[in-house]
Amino acid sequence: MNLLSQYETPAKPEITANGPRTRVIVADDHPVILLGARHALARFPDIEVVGEARQSTELVRALTNAPCDVLVTDLAMPGGLHGDGLPLIGYVRRHFPALPIVVLTMLENPALIRRLGEMGVTAVVSKSDDLAHIGLAVRYVMCGVPYAGPSVRAAHEALGKGAPAKPADKLLSRREIEVVRLYVSGMTMKEIAARLNRSIKTISTHKIAALRKLGLERDSELFQYAQSAGLMNLSSPSY
Repeated sequence: MNLLSQYETPAKPEITANGPRTRVIVADDHPVILLGARHALARFPDIEVVGEARQSTELVRALTNAPCDVLVTDLAMPGGLHGDGLPLIGYVRRHFPALPIVVLTMLENPALIRRLGEMGVTAVVSKSDDLAHIGLAVRYVMCGVPYAGPSVRAAHEALGKGAPAKPADKLLSRREIEVVRLYVSGMTMKEIAARLNRSIKTISTHKIAALRKLGLERDSELFQYAQSAGLMNLSSPSY
């Protein structure tokens, strides 16, 4: 599923004021964001927040104990038993396959958004936008319509206007993911080369390729991507 292409011209769902309210659980490790999300959703009379969580352990417990219709969750929530980032999204999709998910993130990277779409996420909202977009996203997914906040759509549009030499929406290969994961864990190129029994040149090539595919230019952006994508929490696969 290519969410980005669907996000270009999102159709407006039909919203009715009648019927039961949509039950939502909100998860974010920042209390200010949780409070802001709750206040933003309170402006929608057809939506009710039935639970909150600050990490994956609390989230899974809330999903198990409090029936809900939509999950609104941050990607980067370290500290829980079920990880965060993409591994957490995968866990939720496996154990609650019918539950629509609205992802909150500070990273509007097209590669990450595409991967979320492939995992079944149909709505992405940036924390840099007005939090009212969370409520709009909830309404959209309840109608089966994909939704992206303004910053997410702008990032995709900017990518489309850029040079084709930066295919940022391509997924990383298994080897590129492993190099990125080890690099953001604090290892040097030399240490990664020794760990994976490859030359420093080969490791550097994988890192450069990852930056190019993700449309990133600086290491700081790579660290941000790795945190939001959950690469810091993956176990090391065989190379």
